[in-house]
Amino acid sequence: MNITIAENAGFCYGVMRAIKMADDAMKHRKKIYSLGPIIHNPQVVEEYEKKGLKVLESLDDVDAPILIRSHGVPPETYDKIEKKGIDFIDATCPFVKEAQDYAKELYLKNYTVVIFGDKNHPEVKAHLGYADYEAVVINSVEEAKKIISEKIGVISQTTQSVERFAAVVAELSKNAKELKVYNTICDATEKRQKSAMQLAKKSDLMIVIGGRNSANTRKLYEICRQFCSNVYHIETEEEIEAKWFDNIRNVGITAGASTPSYMIDRVYKYIESIDEK
Repeated sequence: MNITIAENAGFCYGVMRAIKMADDAMKHRKKIYSLGPIIHNPQVVEEYEKKGLKVLESLDDVDAPILIRSHGVPPETYDKIEKKGIDFIDATCPFVKEAQDYAKELYLKNYTVVIFGDKNHPEVKAHLGYADYEAVVINSVEEAKKIISEKIGVISQTTQSVERFAAVVAELSKNAKELKVYNTICDATEKRQKSAMQLAKKSDLMIVIGGRNSANTRKLYEICRQFCSNVYHIETEEEIEAKWFDNIRNVGITAGASTPSYMIDRVYKYIESIDEK
């Protein structure tokens, strides 16, 4: 078999930055808290739990510094942290911060703020806070058709599909006299999606590695399915079944933004071992 890893796969800048900040913090402290999982990868979260990074879902009973994860938090969370006098490390991805700033700007300028993304994703929940919870979250062209306003301002969850965002913007343009669009999809997401698509077109089977709770990994899976008939979303090499590779010549591997390089290497070597049998 020919096994190829996508040119752009695995940790993005925002995730690497959050991980480094957590590592640096834990050099000086035995325990810190993460407000929600530091990244959407169960294996990495478990690894850091063992090192002393404990996951919290609220600010109650905090007795150690808080790390704000790469997805960011709404403004009232900073207010609570300040009122409680809690030390914190802000690992919000700079691209997410930029989207938050745009959401606030559009809201203050009286636009109907539209956020393209998953309403249950922590990044989107944070963006809503910067628009005073008056923004509309949509995830399809059909939902975009229902929004009619004189002034519409649009941002996107940073890990969304560029093509789907463009389709939604085109639909919104039909319903507004003034449309202001900030493309807040980060470059790394676009590059990862394009290289996954290119590899899927040349592959008989695609392996997509990443947490099942990772939105950007699920997007990669959806993209690969459009161009390859055999696509599997896994978290670790232990989920791989040898029978998947019967009569397969070209295998492609891609991975989400929260997938560490060592996990990609493990999967690659595991598939190699199947081929050698």
